[in-house]
Amino acid sequence: MSQETQSTTARAYPDLELDRGLWEQFKRSRFAFAVRHNPLSILGLFILVLLILMLLWPELFTQQSATLLNLRNKFLSPSSEHPFGTDHMGVDIFSRVVYAARTTIWVVFVVLSIATSLGFIVGSLAAYLGGRVDSILMRLTDVWMAFPSLVLAIALNAALGRGLLQTMLAVGFSWWPSYARLVRAQVLSVKNEEYILAARALGASHFRIVTRHIIRNGFDPIIVNITIDVGFVALATAGLSFLGLGIEPPTPEWGRMVAEGRDYLLDQWWASTFPGLALFMFVVGFNLLGEIVRDWLDPSNVGRR
Repeated sequence: MSQETQSTTARAYPDLELDRGLWEQFKRSRFAFAVRHNPLSILGLFILVLLILMLLWPELFTQQSATLLNLRNKFLSPSSEHPFGTDHMGVDIFSRVVYAARTTIWVVFVVLSIATSLGFIVGSLAAYLGGRVDSILMRLTDVWMAFPSLVLAIALNAALGRGLLQTMLAVGFSWWPSYARLVRAQVLSVKNEEYILAARALGASHFRIVTRHIIRNGFDPIIVNITIDVGFVALATAGLSFLGLGIEPPTPEWGRMVAEGRDYLLDQWWASTFPGLALFMFVVGFNLLGEIVRDWLDPSNVGRR
């Protein structure tokens, strides 16, 4: 196409030229590079969209009840009416899987909110104040990290009791040390930058410097860590429920569903298989999503093709 023709087209269809410009910008963006660099991450995005729909509008996927018992329908095999079959109480497994996704999302959100909040407080105070405060807080973090997170969550859950709230608190309070370490490393890497020194010279308070300057400029690795931890928190929650310490019935939860169906696995395989596959896809999807977020937030990927 000649230059004269291009200019004529631009004058005749200005919106088209604007769309082309936006498309070219998108192709050069870090997000587009991240998708091209890791095509499987699209699966993670798809699972994320699916989970959001399950969270907001579960009626789009099923009209069956996830808690209504019907012993006449006990252990029905997968069919058009019950795509995943029914469990030992005659409840539709597909409905329980859908509503269990909502439970898992809320648990993960609360657990990571608790863990990141504690991690931010401990890590930022330790790095910014330094000295004896740093030593005391980091030794406390080391003691906490000496216990495997799942074992500590089991102990806390046993002490707090069974239930949704108790499970979220137990896992949340066992998950914060890694965030404290990560936040401390990020704060130490930026606390002596020139803009931090300038803020101090202007009389900014310690709280303002930490919240408005330090954390904001060192937040990208923490976002990536949160994205990857979603799957591990879901596994920890499912593990507690599988052991009988976590979320109690009738609240649908994947780990509890796997535990309830394990005694019938040889004959009624669907009772445990489909909840287990749902948990597997949840973890894999967010691991893939963590990779695309990592590439997206990497500033060295700007303009790469």
